[in-house]
Amino acid sequence: MQRSMALAGVLMAMAAPAHAQQAGGEEAPRRYRVAIGAQAVPSYPGADHNAVRPLFDFATARGDALFEYEAADESPNISLYDRNGFEAGIAVGLQSTRTQRRVGADLSRVGFSVEPGVFARYYLAPQLRAYGELRKGVSGHKGGVAMLALDYVQRDGDRWLLAIGPRVNLSDAKYRRAYFGVTPRDAAAAGIPTYQVGNNVVHSVGLAANGVRQLTTRWGLYGYLGYDRLTGDAARSPITQRLGSKNQFSGGLALSYTFGRGVR
Repeated sequence: MQRSMALAGVLMAMAAPAHAQQAGGEEAPRRYRVAIGAQAVPSYPGADHNAVRPLFDFATARGDALFEYEAADESPNISLYDRNGFEAGIAVGLQSTRTQRRVGADLSRVGFSVEPGVFARYYLAPQLRAYGELRKGVSGHKGGVAMLALDYVQRDGDRWLLAIGPRVNLSDAKYRRAYFGVTPRDAAAAGIPTYQVGNNVVHSVGLAANGVRQLTTRWGLYGYLGYDRLTGDAARSPITQRLGSKNQFSGGLALSYTFGRGVR
């Protein structure tokens, strides 16, 4: 997990100056907000238990520009295009290893997955933001995954922010076979029926809420809550029904600190 957090930090740090320069003037002072805490996330896709992992967020702004809103369930990204409310660029998703120990049964291991891809976000209205990602695993599951989100965002400058909205997660057959398919070998070893995934590309739907609250000029809180319900192939899999859960909960809380010449 240290590798994933380090990569996330590097990518967000690289992406942030591009947002900041477009939001304000080149000579305006810059400020930074760093949040560090803990989060509970599913141990692997379809798990019936959570694992505690680090939670990290980094944001920057210049001059009078506000810190840009980014949801906690977005992959680390680098913006390459930002104009007229539309932004797009490169995203990298990360998924931890599924082991026999985590499942509690003798299932095939799914290795640590790195998922490079692309993202896009667009404000349909001042308070309504659409977001999407399309990624391809180059290790681990080696499948294709996508996430679609729509957030209603309310904020009072940088003093507080609250966003909530639906989520839809999609995947190809290779991804679903890795996490939800049951081979004859797995069936014999784990004592569950064999299972072949079908054509249900939507593997979960859910809801996410994100919040930021400044306690002082420099100190604040950053947190989120999420719920996803497995559907289709993922929900019908014996791995989910006998060894895991259709209900996937997540949440985290972090302490943030704002610094830089632009703090006011």
